[in-house]
Amino acid sequence: MTAAPARRLRILLTEGASTSAREAVTALGLAGHHIEIMDPDVHCISRFSRFVRKVHRCPPIASHPKAYLEFALELSRTGQFDVLLPIHEQGLIFSKALHRIPEGTSIALPAYEAYSTGLDKWTFSQKMRELGMPQPQTRVIDNAADIPDPGTPFIVKRPMSTASRGVQVVKTKDDAAAARVQTGGEHGPIIIQDFIDAPLEHAQLLFDHGRFVAMHGYRQIIRGAGGGEALKESVWRLRVKTEMEKFAKALNWHGAISLDYLWKDETPYFVDCNPRLVEPMSAHFSGLDLAGLLVRISLGESPEEAPPSKTGVRTRLSLQALLGAALRHNSRIEIIREIFRFMTASGEYSDSVEELTPVWLDWMSALPCAATGLAVLVYPKTSHILPSRGWGAGLLTAESIRIIRDEIA
Repeated sequence: MTAAPARRLRILLTEGASTSAREAVTALGLAGHHIEIMDPDVHCISRFSRFVRKVHRCPPIASHPKAYLEFALELSRTGQFDVLLPIHEQGLIFSKALHRIPEGTSIALPAYEAYSTGLDKWTFSQKMRELGMPQPQTRVIDNAADIPDPGTPFIVKRPMSTASRGVQVVKTKDDAAAARVQTGGEHGPIIIQDFIDAPLEHAQLLFDHGRFVAMHGYRQIIRGAGGGEALKESVWRLRVKTEMEKFAKALNWHGAISLDYLWKDETPYFVDCNPRLVEPMSAHFSGLDLAGLLVRISLGESPEEAPPSKTGVRTRLSLQALLGAALRHNSRIEIIREIFRFMTASGEYSDSVEELTPVWLDWMSALPCAATGLAVLVYPKTSHILPSRGWGAGLLTAESIRIIRDEIA
Protein backbone atom coordinates (compact mmCIF):
# COMPACT_ATOMS: atom_id res chain seq x y z
CA MET A 1 0.00 0.00 0.00
CA THR A 2 1.39 3.42 -1.01
CA ALA A 3 1.77 6.01 1.73
CA ALA A 4 0.13 9.41 1.32
CA PRO A 5 2.54 12.14 0.16
CA ALA A 6 3.83 14.79 2.55
CA ARG A 7 2.07 17.28 0.30
CA ARG A 8 -0.79 16.50 -2.05
CA LEU A 9 -0.02 18.33 -5.28
CA ARG A 10 -2.21 19.33 -8.20
CA ILE A 11 -0.41 18.19 -11.35
CA LEU A 12 -1.30 18.96 -14.98
CA LEU A 13 0.01 16.54 -17.63
CA THR A 14 0.51 18.00 -21.11
CA GLU A 15 -1.05 15.01 -22.90
CA GLY A 16 -2.81 11.75 -22.09
CA ALA A 17 -2.57 9.57 -25.18
CA SER A 18 0.89 8.04 -24.80
CA THR A 19 1.99 5.05 -22.75
CA SER A 20 4.32 7.39 -20.87
CA ALA A 21 1.40 9.58 -19.80
CA ARG A 22 -0.66 6.55 -18.79
CA GLU A 23 2.15 5.26 -16.58
CA ALA A 24 2.88 8.69 -15.09
CA VAL A 25 -0.78 8.87 -14.07
CA THR A 26 -0.43 5.58 -12.19
CA ALA A 27 2.85 6.51 -10.49
CA LEU A 28 1.66 9.95 -9.40
CA GLY A 29 -1.84 8.76 -8.54
CA LEU A 30 -0.48 6.07 -6.23
CA ALA A 31 1.41 8.83 -4.42
CA GLY A 32 -1.91 10.57 -3.74
CA HIS A 33 -1.59 13.55 -6.07
CA HIS A 34 -4.49 15.28 -7.85
CA ILE A 35 -4.03 14.73 -11.61
CA GLU A 36 -5.59 16.51 -14.55
CA ILE A 37 -4.72 16.10 -18.23
CA MET A 38 -4.65 18.16 -21.41
CA ASP A 39 -5.38 16.27 -24.61
CA PRO A 40 -7.20 16.83 -27.93
CA ASP A 41 -9.04 13.54 -27.32
CA VAL A 42 -11.13 13.42 -24.14
CA HIS A 43 -11.22 9.62 -24.52
CA CYS A 44 -7.42 9.20 -24.53
CA ILE A 45 -5.97 6.16 -22.75
CA SER A 46 -5.07 8.10 -19.59
CA ARG A 47 -8.68 9.18 -19.17
CA PHE A 48 -9.53 5.69 -18.02
CA SER A 49 -8.04 5.94 -14.56
CA ARG A 50 -9.44 6.41 -11.10
CA PHE A 51 -6.59 8.87 -10.49
CA VAL A 52 -7.54 11.37 -13.23
CA ARG A 53 -9.89 14.09 -12.01
CA LYS A 54 -10.44 15.92 -15.29
CA VAL A 55 -9.42 15.91 -18.96
CA HIS A 56 -9.16 19.33 -20.61
CA ARG A 57 -9.80 19.14 -24.33
CA CYS A 58 -7.07 21.26 -25.90
CA PRO A 59 -6.01 22.26 -29.43
CA PRO A 60 -3.65 19.71 -31.04
CA ILE A 61 0.00 20.72 -30.89
CA ALA A 62 0.58 18.98 -34.24
CA SER A 63 -1.53 21.50 -36.19
CA HIS A 64 -2.05 24.41 -33.76
CA PRO A 65 1.03 24.78 -31.53
CA LYS A 66 0.36 28.42 -30.62
CA ALA A 67 -3.22 27.69 -29.57
CA TYR A 68 -2.00 24.65 -27.63
CA LEU A 69 0.52 26.76 -25.72
CA GLU A 70 -2.00 29.50 -24.94
CA PHE A 71 -4.47 26.88 -23.68
CA ALA A 72 -1.86 25.47 -21.30
CA LEU A 73 -0.81 28.90 -20.08
CA GLU A 74 -4.41 29.90 -19.47
CA LEU A 75 -4.98 26.78 -17.37
CA SER A 76 -1.81 27.53 -15.43
CA ARG A 77 -2.89 31.12 -14.79
CA THR A 78 -5.90 29.88 -12.86
CA GLY A 79 -3.54 29.02 -10.02
CA GLN A 80 -5.04 25.55 -9.73
CA PHE A 81 -1.85 23.61 -10.52
CA ASP A 82 1.37 23.25 -8.57
CA VAL A 83 3.25 21.40 -11.32
CA LEU A 84 3.06 21.41 -15.11
CA LEU A 85 4.51 18.09 -16.29
CA PRO A 86 5.47 17.84 -20.00
CA ILE A 87 5.28 14.07 -20.35
CA HIS A 88 5.99 13.85 -24.08
CA GLU A 89 7.70 15.94 -26.75
CA GLN A 90 5.40 18.89 -25.99
CA GLY A 91 8.28 19.84 -23.71
CA LEU A 92 9.83 21.61 -26.70
CA ILE A 93 7.19 24.33 -26.74
CA PHE A 94 7.33 24.85 -22.98
CA SER A 95 11.14 25.05 -23.03
CA LYS A 96 10.75 27.92 -25.52
CA ALA A 97 8.18 29.61 -23.28
CA LEU A 98 9.65 28.98 -19.81
CA HIS A 99 9.55 32.70 -19.06
CA ARG A 100 5.79 32.67 -19.65
CA ILE A 101 4.95 29.92 -17.15
CA PRO A 102 2.98 31.68 -14.38
CA GLU A 103 4.57 32.07 -10.98
CA GLY A 104 3.28 29.35 -8.70
CA THR A 105 3.26 26.68 -11.41
CA SER A 106 6.50 24.69 -11.33
CA ILE A 107 8.15 22.89 -14.25
CA ALA A 108 11.48 21.10 -14.85
CA LEU A 109 12.94 21.54 -18.33
CA PRO A 110 16.31 22.44 -19.82
CA ALA A 111 16.75 25.52 -21.97
CA TYR A 112 15.21 25.45 -25.44
CA GLU A 113 18.56 24.98 -27.19
CA ALA A 114 19.40 21.99 -24.99
CA TYR A 115 15.96 20.43 -25.41
CA SER A 116 16.23 20.84 -29.21
CA THR A 117 19.61 19.08 -29.15
CA GLY A 118 18.07 16.08 -27.40
CA LEU A 119 14.99 15.97 -29.61
CA ASP A 120 16.74 16.11 -32.99
CA LYS A 121 18.57 12.86 -33.76
CA TRP A 122 21.20 14.53 -35.91
CA THR A 123 22.10 17.31 -33.46
CA PHE A 124 22.13 14.72 -30.68
CA SER A 125 24.59 12.64 -32.71
CA GLN A 126 26.78 15.69 -33.33
CA LYS A 127 26.81 16.56 -29.64
CA MET A 128 27.77 12.97 -28.74
CA ARG A 129 30.62 13.12 -31.25
CA GLU A 130 31.81 16.37 -29.69
CA LEU A 131 31.75 14.84 -26.21
CA GLY A 132 33.36 11.55 -27.28
CA MET A 133 30.31 9.43 -26.40
CA PRO A 134 29.97 6.00 -28.09
CA GLN A 135 27.53 5.71 -30.99
CA PRO A 136 27.32 3.76 -34.25
CA GLN A 137 29.01 5.39 -37.24
CA THR A 138 26.52 8.07 -38.35
CA ARG A 139 26.25 10.38 -41.34
CA VAL A 140 23.57 12.49 -43.00
CA ILE A 141 22.38 12.69 -46.61
CA ASP A 142 20.09 15.27 -48.24
CA ASN A 143 18.05 13.16 -50.60
CA ALA A 144 16.24 9.83 -50.37
CA ALA A 145 17.66 8.90 -53.78
CA ASP A 146 21.11 8.85 -52.17
CA ILE A 147 20.21 5.98 -49.81
CA PRO A 148 22.74 3.36 -50.95
CA ASP A 149 22.34 -0.33 -51.54
CA PRO A 150 23.74 -2.06 -48.48
CA GLY A 151 27.22 -3.50 -48.38
CA THR A 152 26.66 -4.04 -44.67
CA PRO A 153 23.35 -3.43 -42.90
CA PHE A 154 22.48 0.10 -41.79
CA ILE A 155 19.64 2.14 -40.29
CA VAL A 156 17.72 4.90 -42.06
CA LYS A 157 15.87 7.45 -39.95
CA ARG A 158 14.61 10.98 -39.92
CA PRO A 159 16.00 13.48 -37.39
CA MET A 160 12.51 13.85 -35.94
CA SER A 161 10.50 10.70 -35.25
CA THR A 162 8.86 9.10 -32.21
CA ALA A 163 8.64 5.54 -30.88
CA SER A 164 10.74 4.07 -33.72
CA ARG A 165 8.39 5.50 -36.34
CA GLY A 166 10.36 6.57 -39.40
CA VAL A 167 13.20 4.16 -38.53
CA GLN A 168 14.04 1.44 -41.05
CA VAL A 169 16.60 -1.35 -41.03
CA VAL A 170 18.22 -1.82 -44.45
CA LYS A 171 19.80 -5.22 -45.05
CA THR A 172 18.95 -5.92 -48.71
CA LYS A 173 18.53 -4.02 -51.97
CA ASP A 174 14.78 -4.39 -51.60
CA ASP A 175 15.00 -2.79 -48.15
CA ALA A 176 16.97 0.10 -49.63
CA ALA A 177 14.41 0.58 -52.41
CA ALA A 178 11.58 0.59 -49.88
CA ALA A 179 13.44 3.14 -47.73
CA ARG A 180 13.87 5.44 -50.72
CA VAL A 181 10.16 5.29 -51.41
CA GLN A 182 9.08 5.76 -47.79
CA THR A 183 11.38 8.72 -47.12
CA GLY A 184 11.17 10.27 -50.57
CA GLY A 185 8.01 12.24 -49.88
CA GLU A 186 9.47 14.02 -46.85
CA HIS A 187 11.70 17.07 -46.77
CA GLY A 188 14.89 17.51 -44.80
CA PRO A 189 17.99 15.47 -44.03
CA ILE A 190 18.10 11.68 -43.72
CA ILE A 191 20.33 9.92 -41.20
CA ILE A 192 22.31 6.81 -42.13
CA GLN A 193 23.63 4.87 -39.15
CA ASP A 194 25.64 1.65 -39.10
CA PHE A 195 23.70 -1.37 -37.86
CA ILE A 196 25.06 -2.98 -34.69
CA ASP A 197 23.76 -6.44 -33.91
CA ALA A 198 23.27 -6.10 -30.15
CA PRO A 199 20.44 -6.03 -27.59
CA LEU A 200 18.42 -2.83 -27.43
CA GLU A 201 18.29 -1.24 -23.98
CA HIS A 202 16.84 1.95 -22.57
CA ALA A 203 17.75 4.31 -19.74
CA GLN A 204 15.78 7.04 -17.98
CA LEU A 205 17.71 9.67 -16.08
CA LEU A 206 16.94 12.71 -13.95
CA PHE A 207 19.24 15.71 -13.59
CA ASP A 208 19.09 18.83 -11.47
CA HIS A 209 20.79 21.58 -13.52
CA GLY A 210 23.40 19.10 -14.76
CA ARG A 211 23.75 17.19 -11.48
CA PHE A 212 22.85 13.50 -11.63
CA VAL A 213 19.87 12.50 -9.46
CA ALA A 214 18.61 9.08 -10.60
CA MET A 215 18.70 6.45 -13.35
CA HIS A 216 16.72 3.38 -14.29
CA GLY A 217 17.41 1.04 -17.19
CA TYR A 218 15.75 -1.88 -18.89
CA ARG A 219 16.23 -4.13 -21.88
CA GLN A 220 13.66 -5.07 -24.48
CA ILE A 221 12.66 -8.74 -24.39
CA ILE A 222 9.54 -8.69 -26.58
CA ARG A 223 8.84 -5.94 -29.08
CA GLY A 224 5.32 -4.51 -29.15
CA ALA A 225 3.42 -2.21 -31.49
CA GLY A 226 5.01 1.01 -32.75
CA GLY A 227 8.51 -0.03 -31.70
CA GLY A 228 7.69 -0.05 -27.99
CA GLU A 229 8.21 -2.85 -25.48
CA ALA A 230 5.71 -5.57 -24.71
CA LEU A 231 8.06 -7.16 -22.15
CA LYS A 232 11.09 -5.58 -20.50
CA GLU A 233 13.61 -6.43 -17.78
CA SER A 234 15.37 -3.89 -15.57
CA VAL A 235 19.15 -3.46 -15.88
CA TRP A 236 21.77 -1.13 -14.45
CA ARG A 237 24.71 0.08 -16.58
CA LEU A 238 27.23 2.30 -14.82
CA ARG A 239 28.78 3.23 -18.18
CA VAL A 240 25.45 4.75 -19.28
CA LYS A 241 25.42 6.96 -16.18
CA THR A 242 28.98 8.22 -16.65
CA GLU A 243 28.49 8.95 -20.36
CA MET A 244 25.21 10.78 -19.80
CA GLU A 245 26.68 12.85 -16.99
CA LYS A 246 29.01 14.34 -19.61
CA PHE A 247 26.03 15.21 -21.80
CA ALA A 248 23.99 16.65 -18.91
CA LYS A 249 26.81 18.82 -17.62
CA ALA A 250 27.59 20.15 -21.10
CA LEU A 251 23.97 21.20 -21.64
CA ASN A 252 23.10 22.01 -18.00
CA TRP A 253 20.26 19.51 -18.33
CA HIS A 254 17.34 20.02 -16.00
CA GLY A 255 14.62 17.41 -15.62
CA ALA A 256 14.16 14.06 -17.34
CA ILE A 257 15.89 12.49 -20.32
CA SER A 258 15.60 8.98 -21.80
CA LEU A 259 18.03 7.12 -24.07
CA ASP A 260 18.02 4.12 -26.38
CA TYR A 261 21.32 2.30 -26.80
CA LEU A 262 22.76 -0.96 -28.08
CA TRP A 263 24.72 -2.83 -25.40
CA LYS A 264 27.79 -4.57 -26.80
CA ASP A 265 31.15 -5.41 -25.22
CA GLU A 266 30.20 -3.54 -22.03
CA THR A 267 29.66 -0.39 -24.08
CA PRO A 268 26.41 1.52 -24.71
CA TYR A 269 26.19 2.66 -28.33
CA PHE A 270 23.61 5.45 -28.10
CA VAL A 271 21.13 5.59 -30.97
CA ASP A 272 18.27 7.81 -29.80
CA CYS A 273 17.33 10.41 -27.22
CA ASN A 274 13.94 11.43 -25.83
CA PRO A 275 14.12 14.59 -23.69
CA ARG A 276 11.39 13.41 -21.34
CA LEU A 277 10.40 10.70 -18.86
CA VAL A 278 9.40 7.49 -20.66
CA GLU A 279 7.11 4.90 -19.02
CA PRO A 280 8.12 5.31 -15.36
CA MET A 281 6.34 2.25 -13.93
CA SER A 282 9.22 -0.14 -14.70
CA ALA A 283 11.29 2.00 -12.36
CA HIS A 284 8.42 2.10 -9.84
CA PHE A 285 8.28 -1.70 -9.63
CA SER A 286 12.09 -1.74 -9.39
CA GLY A 287 12.03 0.44 -6.29
CA LEU A 288 12.74 3.86 -7.85
CA ASP A 289 10.12 6.62 -7.92
CA LEU A 290 11.27 8.57 -10.98
CA ALA A 291 7.94 10.39 -11.37
CA GLY A 292 8.01 11.54 -7.77
CA LEU A 293 11.63 12.69 -8.04
CA LEU A 294 10.82 14.62 -11.23
CA VAL A 295 8.01 16.41 -9.40
CA ARG A 296 10.43 17.34 -6.60
CA ILE A 297 12.93 18.71 -9.12
CA SER A 298 10.09 20.65 -10.74
CA LEU A 299 9.31 22.25 -7.37
CA GLY A 300 12.91 23.48 -7.08
CA GLU A 301 14.08 20.85 -4.61
CA SER A 302 17.50 19.22 -4.92
CA PRO A 303 16.99 15.52 -4.14
CA GLU A 304 20.01 13.47 -3.10
CA GLU A 305 21.36 10.99 -5.62
CA ALA A 306 19.08 7.95 -5.61
CA PRO A 307 20.53 4.45 -5.23
CA PRO A 308 20.41 2.14 -8.28
CA SER A 309 17.06 0.55 -9.03
CA LYS A 310 16.68 -3.21 -8.61
CA THR A 311 17.80 -5.29 -11.59
CA GLY A 312 16.09 -8.36 -13.07
CA VAL A 313 12.53 -7.04 -12.56
CA ARG A 314 10.30 -8.00 -15.48
CA THR A 315 7.32 -5.87 -16.43
CA ARG A 316 4.88 -6.18 -19.30
CA LEU A 317 2.62 -3.85 -21.29
CA SER A 318 -0.36 -5.99 -22.22
CA LEU A 319 -1.79 -3.47 -24.67
CA GLN A 320 1.50 -3.39 -26.58
CA ALA A 321 1.69 -7.18 -26.45
CA LEU A 322 -1.83 -7.51 -27.79
CA LEU A 323 -1.28 -5.15 -30.71
CA GLY A 324 2.17 -6.61 -31.41
CA ALA A 325 0.74 -10.13 -31.61
CA ALA A 326 -2.01 -8.97 -33.96
CA LEU A 327 0.52 -7.23 -36.19
CA ARG A 328 2.80 -10.28 -36.31
CA HIS A 329 0.24 -13.03 -36.79
CA ASN A 330 -3.01 -11.49 -38.07
CA SER A 331 -4.67 -14.57 -36.57
CA ARG A 332 -7.44 -14.72 -33.96
CA ILE A 333 -6.10 -17.98 -32.52
CA GLU A 334 -2.65 -16.47 -31.97
CA ILE A 335 -4.19 -13.33 -30.49
CA ILE A 336 -6.22 -15.42 -28.03
CA ARG A 337 -3.08 -17.35 -27.07
CA GLU A 338 -1.21 -14.10 -26.47
CA ILE A 339 -4.07 -12.75 -24.34
CA PHE A 340 -3.99 -15.93 -22.24
CA ARG A 341 -0.22 -15.68 -21.77
CA PHE A 342 -0.13 -12.09 -20.59
CA MET A 343 -3.30 -12.37 -18.48
CA THR A 344 -1.93 -15.41 -16.66
CA ALA A 345 1.71 -14.20 -16.66
CA SER A 346 2.71 -17.48 -18.30
CA GLY A 347 5.10 -18.48 -21.07
CA GLU A 348 7.37 -15.58 -22.00
CA TYR A 349 5.51 -13.34 -19.53
CA SER A 350 6.25 -15.58 -16.55
CA ASP A 351 7.37 -13.70 -13.42
CA SER A 352 6.39 -10.33 -14.89
CA VAL A 353 4.07 -7.64 -13.55
CA GLU A 354 1.75 -5.41 -15.60
CA GLU A 355 3.01 -1.82 -15.75
CA LEU A 356 0.77 -0.07 -18.29
CA THR A 357 -2.68 -1.18 -17.16
CA PRO A 358 -2.29 -2.55 -13.59
CA VAL A 359 -5.90 -3.48 -12.91
CA TRP A 360 -5.32 -4.37 -9.24
CA LEU A 361 -4.11 -0.80 -8.66
CA ASP A 362 -6.44 1.03 -11.03
CA TRP A 363 -9.48 -0.95 -12.19
CA MET A 364 -10.43 1.57 -14.89
CA SER A 365 -7.16 0.87 -16.72
CA ALA A 366 -8.66 -2.43 -17.93
CA LEU A 367 -11.15 -0.67 -20.20
CA PRO A 368 -8.82 0.39 -23.09
CA CYS A 369 -7.13 -3.03 -23.11
CA ALA A 370 -10.48 -4.86 -23.12
CA ALA A 371 -11.84 -2.66 -25.93
CA THR A 372 -8.67 -3.16 -27.98
CA GLY A 373 -8.79 -6.93 -27.45
CA LEU A 374 -12.37 -7.05 -28.68
CA ALA A 375 -11.52 -4.88 -31.70
CA VAL A 376 -8.57 -7.00 -32.88
CA LEU A 377 -10.46 -10.24 -32.31
CA VAL A 378 -13.35 -9.01 -34.45
CA TYR A 379 -11.02 -7.60 -37.10
CA PRO A 380 -7.29 -8.38 -36.60
CA LYS A 381 -6.18 -5.79 -39.18
CA THR A 382 -7.38 -3.13 -36.73
CA SER A 383 -3.93 -3.50 -35.17
CA HIS A 384 -2.46 -1.56 -38.10
CA ILE A 385 -4.65 1.45 -37.25
CA LEU A 386 -4.94 1.55 -33.46
CA PRO A 387 -1.29 2.25 -32.45
CA SER A 388 -1.39 5.73 -34.00
CA ARG A 389 -5.09 6.55 -33.81
CA GLY A 390 -5.57 9.88 -32.05
CA TRP A 391 -1.92 9.98 -30.95
CA GLY A 392 -0.56 11.96 -33.89
CA ALA A 393 -2.43 15.09 -32.77
CA GLY A 394 -0.16 15.20 -29.72
CA LEU A 395 3.12 14.80 -31.63
CA LEU A 396 5.30 17.44 -33.18
CA THR A 397 5.47 17.85 -36.95
CA ALA A 398 8.08 19.61 -39.09
CA GLU A 399 5.73 22.59 -39.39
CA SER A 400 4.89 22.77 -35.68
CA ILE A 401 8.61 22.63 -34.86
CA ARG A 402 9.24 25.50 -37.31
CA ILE A 403 6.49 27.56 -35.69
CA ILE A 404 7.88 26.91 -32.21
CA ARG A 405 11.38 27.87 -33.39
CA ASP A 406 10.47 30.96 -35.42
CA GLU A 407 7.20 32.35 -34.08
CA ILE A 408 7.03 31.67 -30.34
CA ALA A 409 8.85 34.03 -28.04
